[in-house]
Amino acid sequence: MTKIKMCGLRRKEDIEYANMLLPEYIGYVFAKKSRRFIAPEKAEELTKLLLPEITPVGVFVDEPIENVIALAESGVIKMVQLHGNESENYAAELKAQGITVIRAFRVSSEADIAEAKSSCADYILLDSGSGSGETFDWSLIDEVNRDFFLAGGLTADNAAEAVRRLHPYAVDASSCLETDGFKDFAKMKAFVEAVR
Repeated sequence: MTKIKMCGLRRKEDIEYANMLLPEYIGYVFAKKSRRFIAPEKAEELTKLLLPEITPVGVFVDEPIENVIALAESGVIKMVQLHGNESENYAAELKAQGITVIRAFRVSSEADIAEAKSSCADYILLDSGSGSGETFDWSLIDEVNRDFFLAGGLTADNAAEAVRRLHPYAVDASSCLETDGFKDFAKMKAFVEAVR
């Protein structure tokens, strides 16, 4: 069954919603330029409230690697998602530290898919862009023969089709789960129901 990641959680209520809906993963955005940015101290508080069966993922954009390792080792996050211009060596170094790595790729051509397929990351995430809320050309995915997270423009309206057509390992949503910039329980529930 396709797993679910809900990204951009930053409030106590968001964690309460997640605990009710039981996505396999939730994401904290540690990129300072993001409107969903969360400070590590706040993420630590939220992880303490999170049910243990849900895996907290830290989303980073070109963060110094020692900061990423420190957060993973502290237990605030259990996986790392790279969303910037991090190199394969950067991903490999995290893996050498025993950290599970998801590496995001912006897909606009077959070349992007080829690059993603060859990544050393544990998982690849195929996205239309950085939180653009738009889908990309899903026909490009046909040849992906490894576990991938699908992101970009997924909603309760198209998630079931995406799962049926593309068989992703997991789907990743953020903006479609929000009303006025904050997570909305009804939208989160509708998304979970569509995927499952």
